[in-house]
Amino acid sequence: MANYKEQLIEIIKHDTYMMSILKAVEQLNLNDSWVCAGLIRNKVWDILHNTSTPINDIDVIYFDPTDTSWEKEKQLEIELGLLLPNQPWSAKNQARMHLKSRFFPFASSYDGVAHFPEVPTAIAVRLFNNELEIMAPYGIKDLFEKNVKPTPFYKKNSGLNSIFVERMKKKKWDKIWPGLSIEV
Repeated sequence: MANYKEQLIEIIKHDTYMMSILKAVEQLNLNDSWVCAGLIRNKVWDILHNTSTPINDIDVIYFDPTDTSWEKEKQLEIELGLLLPNQPWSAKNQARMHLKSRFFPFASSYDGVAHFPEVPTAIAVRLFNNELEIMAPYGIKDLFEKNVKPTPFYKKNSGLNSIFVERMKKKKWDKIWPGLSIEV
């Protein structure tokens, strides 16, 4: 049986760009901070499809219920830009993201990632004490086996499921990475 977690760690460990991102985020010492979503997902799919796609954004999440302001997120993006310039940083405090998605308040970054729309997007990584840590509420098997399906929150709720379906139409991932199997 494939050990996808070890494969993901090896991919990240040997990617100097991804490691520089993780080091920059670690320097901010944010509570419960992670790099997540497209950066990880796209890197793995690019490798599996022998291609290279541009980076749209670098999603940095953290959890701080003491300051849920949009201004704080923008300040963190500026700080990240000073550490690693000219990158598409996107910082989001998971203590306020429930307002955007209309869920109950999240209790942690893990809770926020668990509420992402797609299983292969609901993956985060961080550098902590010189070790790579992976957070994947639904595992990483679907990422490596190129299966795209909604997370339980988007699957069980018809209104949210329509958001998932619309995202798949808009993203057109199956055109970028033709080996994907998308459950709609």
